[in-house]
Formats: sequence, C-alpha cells, structure tokens
Amino acid sequence: MSAAPTYPYRRPAGRRAVPLLALGALVASSLALAAPPAQAAETLLSQGRPATASSQEGDGYAPSAAVDGNLTGTRWASRWSDPQWFQVDLGQRSGLSRVVLTWEGAYGKSYQIQASDNGTDWRTLKTVTGGDGGTDELAVSGSGRYVRMLGTERSGGYGYSLWEFQVYGTTDGTPPAGGPVEVTGSQGNWQLTVGGQPYTVKGLTWGPAIADAPKYMPDVKSMGVNTIRTWGTDSSTEPLLDTAAAHGIRVVNGFWLQPGGGPGSGGCVDYVTDTTYKNNMLTEFAKWVEAYKSHPATLMWNVGNESVLGLQNCYSGTELEAQRNAYTGFVNDVAKKIHSIDPDHPVTSTDAWTGAWPYYQRNAPDLDLYSMNSYGDVCGVQEDWEEGGYTKPYIITEGGPAGEWEVPDDANGVPDEPTDVQKAEGYTKAWDCVTGHRGVALGATLFHYGVEHDFGGIWFNLIPDGLKRLSYYAVKKAYSGSTSGDNTPPVITDMAVDRASSAAAGGEFTVRAGVRDPDGDPVTYKVFLSGNYANGDKRLVEAEWRSTGNGTFAVKAPEKLGVWKVYLQAEDGRGNAGIETKSVKVVAPPVTGTNVALNKPTTASSFQPSYGDCPCEPAKATDGKADTRWASDWSDPQWIQVDLGAATAVRRLQLVWDPAYAKSYEVRVSDDGSTWRTVHTTTAGDGDVDTIDVAATARYVRLHLTARGTGWGYSLHEFGIYS
Repeated sequence: MSAAPTYPYRRPAGRRAVPLLALGALVASSLALAAPPAQAAETLLSQGRPATASSQEGDGYAPSAAVDGNLTGTRWASRWSDPQWFQVDLGQRSGLSRVVLTWEGAYGKSYQIQASDNGTDWRTLKTVTGGDGGTDELAVSGSGRYVRMLGTERSGGYGYSLWEFQVYGTTDGTPPAGGPVEVTGSQGNWQLTVGGQPYTVKGLTWGPAIADAPKYMPDVKSMGVNTIRTWGTDSSTEPLLDTAAAHGIRVVNGFWLQPGGGPGSGGCVDYVTDTTYKNNMLTEFAKWVEAYKSHPATLMWNVGNESVLGLQNCYSGTELEAQRNAYTGFVNDVAKKIHSIDPDHPVTSTDAWTGAWPYYQRNAPDLDLYSMNSYGDVCGVQEDWEEGGYTKPYIITEGGPAGEWEVPDDANGVPDEPTDVQKAEGYTKAWDCVTGHRGVALGATLFHYGVEHDFGGIWFNLIPDGLKRLSYYAVKKAYSGSTSGDNTPPVITDMAVDRASSAAAGGEFTVRAGVRDPDGDPVTYKVFLSGNYANGDKRLVEAEWRSTGNGTFAVKAPEKLGVWKVYLQAEDGRGNAGIETKSVKVVAPPVTGTNVALNKPTTASSFQPSYGDCPCEPAKATDGKADTRWASDWSDPQWIQVDLGAATAVRRLQLVWDPAYAKSYEVRVSDDGSTWRTVHTTTAGDGDVDTIDVAATARYVRLHLTARGTGWGYSLHEFGIYS
C-alpha cells in the first residue's frame, strides 16, 4: 500500500450523483421508548415549540398561538370541516405524562391524542369521545418527539379552536455530552474524549435529505450509533445538526475540496498557484466553523475527501508530487484556521489511500488525527500505520463490504457483487478491524445509511428504499451488542441465472435462488434490472417477470444489448428485504436462415480510422463478431452497403447497433450498385437490435442513414442479411 493502487480504498464514484428514488417508510418498533421513571420531574415541554396544523381559519389564528402561553388571549382555529389536526414538535423524544387542552367555544367532541418519533408514523395515546369543551386534562403514557390532537368530530358548525395546547413530561432523549472534544493520550495509547469522557466513534455516513432527518434519526439512534458523517457543511446543515443533537448524536462536519472523491471525481485545482481558490475555501470554511463551533452536535471537522489520491486525475510525475505536497500544506492552513476559531473540536482529513499519510505527516502537523476510507482491505490500514511509523491516531470515515474496485470479475467481465451475507460479514469485519487497533483507531463512520434504491445503493446502502438489509443488523449488533428480538430479513442463497452469457434481447431468461425467512414471515418478490454496465443508467427498473415455482423466476430480457444486472428482492412485509444480484449478458436474438452478408465485401461513405477502439472499417460490420464495429464520421447522411456477389433472395435483416445508432434510415437494394429501390423506411430507431422483414431479390443491400440518434456518427456491430 505504499504506492497508489489502481483501485484504492474508496467508495464507488457516483454515490451522490443519482437522484433519490421514492423513500419507503421505515418500520421500526424499536423506536418507541419506555416512559421515563415515575419519580422524574414533570416539565411543560410544548410552550414556544414549533406548531403546525392541518389548516387555520385566518391570519390571526396561527398554530403558534396555541403554544404561546397566553391562555385566553390568543388561539388557533381550524377550518370548518372534519377531520383536522394540530401538532407540536417538542424538539426531541420525551416521556409524556399529561396533555392539557384549553378549548375555545369551538371544541372537539371526538378526538385523539397521538405521538410520533418522526412526524409521520403516529401512535394513539388517548381517545376522547363525548367531549364537552372547557379544559381537558388528559393523563397519557408513552413517548415521542411530536404530539398532536387529531380531531374527528366537531361540537358544532365551526371548526376546532384551542386557546392553549400543553404537553407535559420529561426529556427522554440523551443530548450529547457537553465540554470540549479532544484527542488525549500518547503514542499508541490515544483516545477521543467528549467533556472529559471517553468516546468511541460508532458512526454511519449520512445519506437521506436533511429534511428527512427527523424521520430517520430515531432509527439511527436505535442502532447504537453515536455519530454521523457528512461531506459538506453550509447554511443547510443546521437542521441536521439540530436533529442529531435532539437524539444524542454527534456529527463529523465535512468540508469538500477538489478533486474530491478519489479517481474519476471532482474538478482540478492547482494547489501550487491558485491562491484565489484556496483563500475562498479558507474564508468559506471559517464562516461555518464560526457558525457551528458551539453546536452541541459538532464532534470534529473533516477537511477534504480522497483528494490526495484524486490529484492523480489531474497531474502526473513531478507535478503530481508538487500538487500533493501543496494540497496537504493547504489542509494544514485550514486546520490552523479552524483551531484559531474553535479550539474545542479536533480537525482531521480523509483520504482513500494510506500512501497519502506521509504527505500529511510531512505537511499537515496541525491535524489532530487522520481519517481513511477503506472497504475490503480495511484490516490493512493497521498494518500500514504500523509500518509507516505514524504519530497520530485515525478513524475510518468510510468502510464496509468490498467495493466494485476490489472484487474479481464474473464470467461476463463485470465486478462480481458480494452476497447479502458477505456484505453483512464485511461490516462485522470492518468493525472488528477498527476495535482491534486499540489506542490508535478511535472508531468509524461506516458506509452508508442511505435510501437510494439504485446500483450503488444496493451495493452499499443499509436501507435502500427504506428496507433494512442483513448489513443493517450487522452494524446494529456491532454498535449496540445485540439484535435480540429484532425481526430480520429474508436470506437469499445460491442465486444463479440460466443463459447468463447469452440471454436473447426481448426473450426470457431464468433466475433461480433459495430463499428462507428466519422468522417464518411470508415473503413477496420483486425483480429489477440495472443498465449500469450496458448504458450507464444506475437506476433499478422493475422487470417483467413471472414466478415459475420452486424459487425460479422467468424474466424478460431488455431489448438493449450488453451486460445487465438482475436483482432478486425478497421482502417480509416487516420493513426488511434480502437482495441478491447477478449479471446477465443480453445478446442479439437468433435469426433463422443463412447470413449471406458474412464476410462479403462491405463499403461505406466513411469510417473512423482512430477513435477509442477504432479503426472501425466497414468490413467489421459483416465479420460475424459481436465485439467489432463499423463507425462513420459524425455527420449526416452516411451509408454502408454489402455486395452479396450475385442476385440473392433477402428475407430478413438484423442490425446490431452500437450506442451510436440511427434514428432515421432506409434499406435500399440494387441489382447493379447504381440504381436503388427502397424496401424499408423508419424514423423511429431507438438503438436496440433492429430485426427487419423484407421481401426482395438483389445483389447489393445498402443502409442509407439520414438522422443520427446521438451526437456521434453511426456505428454497427453487425449488419446481418438473411436469405
């Protein structure tokens, strides 16, 4: 690991680039906490807290008026219809003991008092029928962050109106310990402390939208997590910090620097000469350190992500060496600036290659600790630290199962994704490696508490589409010590694809797997396809499929050729899922008859002599090889034609397009190569395999190409002509 590896410790490119798909609701019975001890002092929790409602009668009757402490002077009033609701956000989960409703004349005859941890999933604490107005003082038992009155029947023709809505109870969340965060101890015997108390980072990288933090943070807390990590810090960060603090969770606040994200990511910056960029970043970072240095959720500051490694995208040779030294020197400038503003929180910097550490050791002495993103080879970080003679501790800022850059390729030439069981073992191994490096590794923020249900999400996310994986429970067991009583996901084993390297486009192939549910829950299935390797589309799209019994599924292959991923998803109806995936190579469907164009003289209006895999001469479209192609100039019109040698009955054509396809073209035939007649025309080409029935006898067959489907030229892997 002393030299930059081709596939370093890093997360997959594109993790944050794909839009979120629809979020599934979390089913987490573990979120409901027990009521606090009876001897705890009761407190008015609702006064002055944010309040919302289903409606309000007018500008003078806002929800906030019912939590302002003015018992008979201001009030909330709803519209004149059923149902209506009023709710208050207590700021953190709390034990609830009493709710007092002071009604105006328009009162609720029937209503419910409900509580929620996330503002979405509600539990009914008390049901009232036959209400008579005045003051309702209701004893309740339970907990929640949000409390609401759900009105189901009004007392008369008006709406619902409350002078005051008061919630009493005790704080049930555990706010972060106060006091400075420090790296204490000496060489090989360090520890992180918060307010003087030992603190091991048991963390996850944070994926959901900040607006969804109240929905997901209780679940994160239930896993035994005490820390989340972000990659950027700005004006939008405060609600995330607030939600984290309300649940007793600390945050590693990230600052992004180019070229962030390792190989293939970010833009290029000249750290030797670009003082404007560096000054701007220094000013920007200082602004947010000042803003959040006193926030109770702040644990530490993390400057940059995989940039020492990523600089190899921009520079080489002696210039790369100069840039790496300049970059880590700038990181040190940032660290000194942060320390001058905030002496109470450590500063670190993340990379994905332990070969970056000598640069930090040489140029960034003001860092308090190092950070590393490492997946399949996470145990090697300790070995490299020991061999490198480093004098600072570290945390693992991303870790988990082996990534696509670390696993062998399968028979179709794409990375062989680990199974759910192997991924769960990867998280367990990662945590064991961290805790095994005692006095040096101070914890980890494992990757990734994300909800994306796409190519990268299935590989790494603990809750894609809100569904909990085996990996979720592996992390929970590592951090909390137990998953006793949890309902766990179905387990898929021995997934295989019949005709995995020869599935005909548009035809069916078979998926086989063994599925068991540890809890005996009934299992339902979904089958998805991803074109990540075929066309770069990382989305998962539900396939056309049917169950054929005994763990077998007939799946319709895509029309577009290339290697696809097929995913079998087994759900237990309790918020859990097992998901396995294999690759399938989609090929052109077979055509009956003889390919009379095979190795026949082929000419074209143009061809690409040198571009990518070229030269791409016309003859490569009739050589019978799926991995060669003809490619034209990037202009319209173009043509390619085959001389069959003699008049030949032509019944069918098969055009196997490269991504550079024809949107509009004609099939023309000729007896002499001069006079042509058109036998087929289309203006709706889509780049898939075109199989065209014709009825002609001719010596020459030509494609006359008039409109490209892309900005490139035209390109054919195969121009098949069948008699």
